[in-house]
Amino acid sequence: MLGLGADRLRADMNRLLAFLFHQGILDEQYLQLQQLQDESSPNFVSEVVNIYFHESEKLLRNLRSLLMDREFSDYKKMGIHLNQFMGSSSSIGAKRVRNVCVAFRAASEQNNRAGCLRALELLEHEYCFLKNKLHELFQIEQQRVLAVGVRYPMQN
Repeated sequence: MLGLGADRLRADMNRLLAFLFHQGILDEQYLQLQQLQDESSPNFVSEVVNIYFHESEKLLRNLRSLLMDREFSDYKKMGIHLNQFMGSSSSIGAKRVRNVCVAFRAASEQNNRAGCLRALELLEHEYCFLKNKLHELFQIEQQRVLAVGVRYPMQN
């Protein structure tokens, strides 16, 4: 008999995913990413998302560095970083992060430094929220996998 804990953890995962979709944090691309995961690559989603996190941290540092330079005027370079961030966010289904990137890019196309600074703050906030929630989801999934492997003796 499988532990009831695994069922509870599955329900927790489903509730968290429903919340993330309902709030517009994730979109259907995340589900498509999940469909690529199978027994031959059981950690596919978390591996792809962790690559996204690693690359996103670099992009955020680059964006902040550009904007903190008092002589900043290279909005084209900022646009390149934002396009990369938008593309990678779209590929994992990070809808709200992608949407903030779109607004950020609009401010950069208008050479609006104040708008870019506000957008960067919002982008960092949305990114951190996404990262925390996906880490929470992956932790629940790991606990569920461990619980499924635990077999309880049948009592007669």
